[in-house]
Amino acid sequence: MIHIYFKPLPLKDRYFFGDRYLIPFLKKLMKGKRVSGIEKVFINLCKSFDQMGIAYKKNQKFRSLKAEDKVIVLGIGKDILNAYQQPNQIIAGIALVSHPSEWTTMLEDYPIAKYLQHSAWAEAIYISYYGQKVCDVWFAGIETEKWKPPVNENKAFDFLIYNKIKSKYDADLLMPIKNQLEAQGYTFKEIIYGHYKEKEYFNLLSDCKAMIYLSEHESQGFAYQEAMSMNVPILAWNQGYWLDPNLGKWNNNMPIPASSVPYFNAYCGETFVDFAAFKDKLPLFLSRMVGGKYQPRQYVIENLSLAKSAKRMLQIIDEVYETEV
Repeated sequence: MIHIYFKPLPLKDRYFFGDRYLIPFLKKLMKGKRVSGIEKVFINLCKSFDQMGIAYKKNQKFRSLKAEDKVIVLGIGKDILNAYQQPNQIIAGIALVSHPSEWTTMLEDYPIAKYLQHSAWAEAIYISYYGQKVCDVWFAGIETEKWKPPVNENKAFDFLIYNKIKSKYDADLLMPIKNQLEAQGYTFKEIIYGHYKEKEYFNLLSDCKAMIYLSEHESQGFAYQEAMSMNVPILAWNQGYWLDPNLGKWNNNMPIPASSVPYFNAYCGETFVDFAAFKDKLPLFLSRMVGGKYQPRQYVIENLSLAKSAKRMLQIIDEVYETEV
């Protein structure tokens, strides 16, 4: 039997005793329930197994594990394994640690056979600590039947700007892009990461012709892939490096190659490195879009579907446990 584990980070009081319960309650009351990206990884793995008819159990007690059971741990933070004393090998990831230097003894502390990352650039960071044999790549699947184009192809506006960048980029990137679109007569709307409900995002994708995706880097990037699943072409800022503010602490500020669109090809859209490149790429992007050159939904179906994700995980399970599931 496959056992899948997910636990979020434990709640902690911030301002006074007990507010660890009050603050999430108030946020849910004001903004509705929100699912974190890591929790979505867990949810979509379960959905991919459901779609493929693969049996599994969720969050069972570690002590209930049998010798033949396969273990996948996708929780946030290494504390999820505190009570693990079983000999069963573990397939772990995606966010037990933010950087491998935070847990250099992971392989000695627990029987972790695989540590997963969503894409090759993120995996490369972990290989130097845990080794090529332990590190591997697995992507969470996209619900292509949920995120699909509307029957009505009449779109209300030209661009949806997906803003996942910090305000420090407003002057050099965000505002010049908006000004350029306005100067050329294109209509657009903006959505800000962490400040919308899923239904709102779905409706905006249904009404836009294309997306301008602004993110520093992504190990996977659910948002732009859900847009592609709805056949929305992407014009993405892809400056090429990991810009995590903790990079100095982890890596002495040595540049690390990264991508904001790690799953992407010429059928999905175009990328640019700065505003000057955006101005050059915009007419090319528009001409190819009008000419029907982009087929992003087909890319997602062929490479990022729930079924593809489940099959990839089964390959990893077979490699670790050397047996058929």
